[in-house]
Amino acid sequence: MTTTARRPQLRDVVFVEGVRTPFGKARPDGLYAETRADDLVVKAVRELLRRHPELPADRVDEVAIAATTQSGDQGITLGRTVAVLAGLPASVPGYAIDRMCAGGMTAVTTTAAGIASGQQDVVVAGGVEHMGHHPMGFDADPNPRFVSERLVAPDALNMGVTAENIHDRMPHLTKERADAYAVASQAKYAKAVANGDVGPEIVPVAVRSAELGWGLATADELPRPGTTIAGIRDLKTPFRPGGRVTAGNASPLTDGATACLLAAGDIADGLGLPVRMRLVASAFAGVAPEVMGLGPIPSTEKALARAGLTIDDIGLFEVNEAFAVQVLAFLDHFGLADDDARVNPYGGAIAMGHPLASSGVRLMTQLAHEFERNPQVRYGITTMCVGLGQGGTVIWENPHHPDYSGHTTPSSTQEA
Repeated sequence: MTTTARRPQLRDVVFVEGVRTPFGKARPDGLYAETRADDLVVKAVRELLRRHPELPADRVDEVAIAATTQSGDQGITLGRTVAVLAGLPASVPGYAIDRMCAGGMTAVTTTAAGIASGQQDVVVAGGVEHMGHHPMGFDADPNPRFVSERLVAPDALNMGVTAENIHDRMPHLTKERADAYAVASQAKYAKAVANGDVGPEIVPVAVRSAELGWGLATADELPRPGTTIAGIRDLKTPFRPGGRVTAGNASPLTDGATACLLAAGDIADGLGLPVRMRLVASAFAGVAPEVMGLGPIPSTEKALARAGLTIDDIGLFEVNEAFAVQVLAFLDHFGLADDDARVNPYGGAIAMGHPLASSGVRLMTQLAHEFERNPQVRYGITTMCVGLGQGGTVIWENPHHPDYSGHTTPSSTQEA
């Protein structure tokens, strides 16, 4: 007698919870100068488990952790390393991911595919970047064919130069607009902190310095409250003499980690896990590496098409602010104003920092909190540009909306 294997039906994938460490300055006197990268993400994973005692640890089916520079304390199959160090059972596997800045986002979309197809029920996904220990591109050896065969422009491996290239190609995206956007990001972030909209997702981290001894990091180190256009107008342009990209209108070098719990909708119901949002569609797309900041445009178009939605259906946008000009290009393409209230309402990476592979999950965690405060919004987007000419976009649905279409009922979205 022949037995036919079951063909699993696609399942809803829901975002249960996201947390992050405070983000620190990537320099010798920064918050995490004497803290290991793997310990940062372990702290985040432990906090996820602490917040959800209703989840038996042995129900976690996978741990996927991203890092852009996978060496030293960001190496050795990071997902498995983190699973062991976080105290998960030895039966829980793990692996590492690299898609540069979209590493954490890819950890989510990759494991989500496994959940949807029935290969996993509950996963941990996240990212870490200790740019103080591992500067972007450090010890990398790009293939000389990139340049010798004119596959990639010589300046395409310098992210700051790619931002200058966008200014060149789109002269209407002026430095003045970029500076104004950056000042607004700082102001929105400061307001969000004051209102308690940023903070609940942050996990305190014990830190040590040779001068001060032990302390506790509880807040982001990078924001510059009170930033004005006049204050950043004349900053140096490090990527080009007389350029337009400065430290004022770009994200700073950052250390930090993020982690989130994803689950199948029916499994979340059964375990009593809260549902913050449902994954609707995702997409990655490529662009010319020398203008990598344009990547979120085609990835968003692709994700919208897959979801059967238009940009007008999106009520909240979390766009990673690697550079202000990259966000402005996205906004102009989709007909959104520079100060559209739906875009990064709590501020973005220009203010709080961009620890590369961590940032995708930070965007998702922030959107989940915005959904809770905006039940009238049904769909939201998290999107980011990616080095070497890529973009990534994930569309999410708000379970608090009256027309929520997910498997899990809104009643299960209450705090555990």
